[in-house]
Amino acid sequence: MKVANEKIEIDGIDKEILRSLMEDARKPILEIARKIGISGAAIHQRLRKLEASKLILGSQFVVNPKILGYSTMAFIGIYLDKAIRNPEAVRELKNIPEVLECHYTTGNWSILIKILCKDNEHLMSLLNHKIQAIKGVSRTETFISLHQQIDRQIKI
Repeated sequence: MKVANEKIEIDGIDKEILRSLMEDARKPILEIARKIGISGAAIHQRLRKLEASKLILGSQFVVNPKILGYSTMAFIGIYLDKAIRNPEAVRELKNIPEVLECHYTTGNWSILIKILCKDNEHLMSLLNHKIQAIKGVSRTETFISLHQQIDRQIKI
């Protein structure tokens, strides 16, 4: 791994390690080591360096929201009456557990959020009683996702 201008260059071994763990984060280090042909200690050392460089930001379990009854995913473009209201609006959006992502955008909207709800009634309730009630929100534009067709990370 080389660091240049705050970007890192990773070698083929680092790429193999990352690909294996991105495919299955629970894959045993020794299994990866045998596949690549280096020691488990070398894999651990490389992983520590990749974490220190902030290329690896952590690991997490992925919960299937449908099993918990959340079946409606929507993207909501939020129009603010003034751009200066952005930090306050984002603070309020953080208090809504159904908001999964929040992006400051160019174009018509000030903010684009990704939200997960149990159904359309739940979505309507959140829009009417929580999101549109945020000070500075002048209106919203909602797009319901019918089916997520691609879900991936950047290719290594």
